[in-house]
Amino acid sequence: MIPRRRLWFPLGTATLLLLFYYSWTAQDEYQWTGLGKPAQGPQGEHQVDETVLDDDNYFWRKLPTHYPVQNVKPLPTGRPLALPKIQTTFGKESEYDAATRKERQQAVKAAFVHCWTAYKDKAMMSDELAPISGTTKDVFGGWGATLVDSLDTLWIMGLREEFEEAVTAAAGIRFESTSLTTVNAFETTIRYLGGFLAAYDLSGDRRLLRKAREVGDMLYKTFDTPNRMPISRWDFDNAAQGGKQVAPEMALVAEVGSLCMEFTRLSLVTGDPKWYDATERIREVFEEQQNTTLLPGMWPISINPKDKLFNVDNMFGLGAMADSTYEYLPKMHALVGGLIPSYQTMYEESMKTALKYNFFRPVVPGMPDILISGTVHVEKEGGKVLPNLEHQGQHLVCFAGGMLAVGGKLFEKAEHLEAARKLVDGCIWTYKAMPHGIMPETFFMSPCKPDKECEWNELLWKRAVLRQAGMNDLAEVDEADKIISEWRLPKGFTKIPDTRYILRPEAIESVFILYRVTGRADLLESAWAMFEAIEKNTRTSLANAALADVTVETKPPKIDSMESFWMGETLKYFYLTFSEPDLINLDEWVFNTEAHAFKRLLP
Repeated sequence: MIPRRRLWFPLGTATLLLLFYYSWTAQDEYQWTGLGKPAQGPQGEHQVDETVLDDDNYFWRKLPTHYPVQNVKPLPTGRPLALPKIQTTFGKESEYDAATRKERQQAVKAAFVHCWTAYKDKAMMSDELAPISGTTKDVFGGWGATLVDSLDTLWIMGLREEFEEAVTAAAGIRFESTSLTTVNAFETTIRYLGGFLAAYDLSGDRRLLRKAREVGDMLYKTFDTPNRMPISRWDFDNAAQGGKQVAPEMALVAEVGSLCMEFTRLSLVTGDPKWYDATERIREVFEEQQNTTLLPGMWPISINPKDKLFNVDNMFGLGAMADSTYEYLPKMHALVGGLIPSYQTMYEESMKTALKYNFFRPVVPGMPDILISGTVHVEKEGGKVLPNLEHQGQHLVCFAGGMLAVGGKLFEKAEHLEAARKLVDGCIWTYKAMPHGIMPETFFMSPCKPDKECEWNELLWKRAVLRQAGMNDLAEVDEADKIISEWRLPKGFTKIPDTRYILRPEAIESVFILYRVTGRADLLESAWAMFEAIEKNTRTSLANAALADVTVETKPPKIDSMESFWMGETLKYFYLTFSEPDLINLDEWVFNTEAHAFKRLLP
């Protein structure tokens, strides 16, 4: 999975620790404190054996620490703020609407059960099931990525028997060895740590808390570098043998900036601030350099953790390799109840820049009021900084509509909510424009001219196709027709470099969030059309398979691949779209970038 969102202290040894969740009631107050002070919360007190939270004999804790933290940053104290509500107030459904919604919800659940049954029978404990051949793949450490990614989906869908079986299996995963030479710390964080934490938050099963702590201890080792910046592509064997490590000179911004939700939540539920400290040090560097980049307000896609240079590269976007760094800014504000004000400031600064430079309205038939998010390349010329927007859309960047909807509500930004609507509608339009109703991985479109009506002009579209093809003579309309036919371009698209659909969740993710924010009934219909198209074209006898080309008129060819996010994210978001609004209420829960739901701190 391309980083996205979707292109990376031990406690005191008391004989008994009390673990509480934070409170949902106005009478209780959550307070972040130092070591050995777990959180207080709604499900009562859980007696937790000390080895669940603090096991000094655990493999990753016994290894030497070469660059210890001298002063661990303490968790902030105080009462969480009463933040503005994210979800709208839903009225009573008609009997017909309720019956339709529930029927669709059950169809999504049936699709999940179809996949889960095959995974359990043929690939249990492997990272992925190959949905055509029935073989297995281990691409995320060989620790059962699909198993862990699916835990909270099982719980949310009410599959309690299957959940118990899955937890029992997951409790046996050992993180002391791996099938890989290099481990992606970002992917491990969002899938495994996020998956265990969410399943624990939902169920209260202490086995899951222990596994979260074990993964957290392993990942904490990636920060054992001279400047405490993490190693995103991690030499697992060197670390396991006690070798010294240095942060890389180049890393993707998403793989460094998207660890804070999981690490902070782990500190919240254990009371141990070491994980919070680790990612807070990263946040401080991002904050210090936010307005010193070539596109002030945003960070470039490539950064240098070794030298703490987050402001050198010249490419900026919300899509692949950058996405979840921005996504986590408003979500962290929600997660910690507004107790770290910098997250709001950093979000607002970054979106001020993105709204100005990264979004464009495409020229398409019907003149819909939609936006697409592109990538900015900044060049220096004659002492001037010149931003140049590349008009390439990505399925992955569809998450941005949901992000802006959350940020718009939390920070009461009407402009963000309007941009969210246009971005989500843009993704829906792109789905509908394709022959099978499924959006490709990447595509190019032609932008509307500023301050002018965005009227559709077929001749101008054909010239844009010729320009995209690298041709100088834009009058060669016959040649444009030939390219359009060969490239299978629907009207409005000028190129589709990557025609795959890999079971991605980002479009339905934002449809779900915008529906919960606005209550727009048409979003339910769009979601259902998306689900039917995907299920029809990707279903196999075992599960669901990625598609090689969604631009063909005939049946799209399948790829023998089903990444764990299909069951961990895509089907979960479809299911929640057709659920009662109080199931994972966004005013009480917040999703990480792998769709794992964490409890928010509430006053």
